[in-house]
Amino acid sequence: MEGSPDQWEARRHPPVYIIIKGRNMTVRSDLGTAAACKPYFGDLEIILHTFNMVDAFCATWKLVDSENFDEYMKALGVGFATRQVGNVTKPTVTISHEGDKVVIRTQSTFKNTEISFKLGEEFDETTVDDRNCKSTVTLEGDKLVHVQKWDGKETKHVREIKDGKLIMNLTFGDVHAVRTYEKA
Repeated sequence: MEGSPDQWEARRHPPVYIIIKGRNMTVRSDLGTAAACKPYFGDLEIILHTFNMVDAFCATWKLVDSENFDEYMKALGVGFATRQVGNVTKPTVTISHEGDKVVIRTQSTFKNTEISFKLGEEFDETTVDDRNCKSTVTLEGDKLVHVQKWDGKETKHVREIKDGKLIMNLTFGDVHAVRTYEKA
């Protein structure tokens, strides 16, 4: 964007607020894209762009399709009865921002879970099938990549938006499943 921040304001572009306290920095913006910040804030563009990319996932999503999910659960070691319930349950997933954390709430008739994390920082997670994992979620391009590690094993959930749908690819070893969600 051409011009100075004062000229942006004159064009009704909202300002960016940067608050620095000691070694902590907070960035607040009502800008629609980070590109408007580039001429003046350089590296901060990445921070703003990251939050804007996560915002694309922020919504309430309802499961509408599931491919190979039973095989995926079987590979994880999920028991028969739990797999049967998992195959018929249609969870609702809500992804939101709360401060500097991303929150993913999953609700179903079977079980409700919630994880809260900062991108790129490891956190403890108890999964729907009661695995205790060390998990990390990162933003890689336009994808949220969620890695769960437990007992020397690892699974990966890759979420992306395609044609207005949330597509979740789940991989464990050579087993791959796809879960498709639409906005609720």
